[in-house]
Amino acid sequence: MQLTQIKKSLPDFITKKFDAIIEDRINILADRKPIIFGMTPKSGDVVMQTNDYLDLHNNDAIKNAHIQAIRDNDQSLLMSGALLRGAENQPVFEEKLAKLTGFDRCVVAQSGWNANIDLLQGICDKDTNVYVDFFAHASLWEGARIAGAKVHMFMHNNMRHLERQLKRHGSGIILVDSIYSTIGTIAPLVDVVSLAYKYDCALVVDESHSLGTHGPNGAGLVAELGLTEHVDFITASLAKTFAYRAGAILANEQTAYLVPLLAYPSIFSSAMLPYEMDRLNATFDVIVGAHEGRRALKQNADYLNRGLRSIGFDIDSESQIFGIDTGDVHNTLKIRNFLEENGVFGSVFCPPATPHGKHLIRFSINSGHTKEELNRVIDVCQKAWDNPELRSLRCHCLIAKKERSNKRSFQLKLSKSKWRLYR
Repeated sequence: MQLTQIKKSLPDFITKKFDAIIEDRINILADRKPIIFGMTPKSGDVVMQTNDYLDLHNNDAIKNAHIQAIRDNDQSLLMSGALLRGAENQPVFEEKLAKLTGFDRCVVAQSGWNANIDLLQGICDKDTNVYVDFFAHASLWEGARIAGAKVHMFMHNNMRHLERQLKRHGSGIILVDSIYSTIGTIAPLVDVVSLAYKYDCALVVDESHSLGTHGPNGAGLVAELGLTEHVDFITASLAKTFAYRAGAILANEQTAYLVPLLAYPSIFSSAMLPYEMDRLNATFDVIVGAHEGRRALKQNADYLNRGLRSIGFDIDSESQIFGIDTGDVHNTLKIRNFLEENGVFGSVFCPPATPHGKHLIRFSINSGHTKEELNRVIDVCQKAWDNPELRSLRCHCLIAKKERSNKRSFQLKLSKSKWRLYR
């Protein structure tokens, strides 16, 4: 076969798929852009799109430590992380994070996503029952799917439904988030632990949105509730409070030793580099001492919660994360544009991060937000609530409230999209 200079076209089945996505998700919108692409914030706008909860992205001590580590490091460790394991090679950061959280060992992964995939691929197989909260992070669902486990959904924070599933299917692994990333609710961890004991289950708690922000010195919600001895595994993204790209698995010695040898992301990805671990170590030291930052974060979250509730928004949040139901994609576009035109920037969540036909705008609060900024958010949200052209905002909040009052039918209806992937 003779090759020509004409660039090869993609196969027809791929272009048809892409064309359908463009038509269904982009061309139907007035501005013909993906719904997640909004305006660019200007100076003075209130940005609530980042999960940098303690406002560490521009911390001088962390940046200087990172720069110095890059200058000083002369090691070439561009290899699989599985080749670098062993007690004698454990980085200082892993030792310190394990000690803070009360676990034997810590294994750092390339991301929070990889941490969950690594762990679940290591501890599950086709004979394992896995019980997943409806709103658990997609990486937990995907980790169980990749492992070939038998996945059983239970309705969000509904312990009666979880127990019915446990009675029906038997011992297994329970997967929950400590704080749920879309709506900010907190898992009833004491009750989950009780059921794990009763039905001889292992328990995995994803602390991505509570590590650093909750508990003594930022040790997390499990530690805050005194449950460390009763939780088998903790995972976390370090791209939230730690303001970098990494993930962590907290476990016993045997798990920490074996998981990197069993899990594909660990085996087939390059390890975190030494200067990256040094940055995380510097960030750890800042977080442990950030008592005032944690107090400010809680005060800011409580203040915005009260403000949004006073307007009429149906807020389930118990944390620094607020999810506002906005209905379908067209209503979401109108509401997002109104907020951004008035200097308030949240993150649009749409499928696959939400069930089909459901959208929300998430506000993520950090310790650096000022009272003036929060008052501006409340004022703009009040204007949106009162705007006759955005009447759908009020309607969808009322609909969401009614749906959540009947959680069984609501979540079983929405779960169909997940079952297509994970059954």
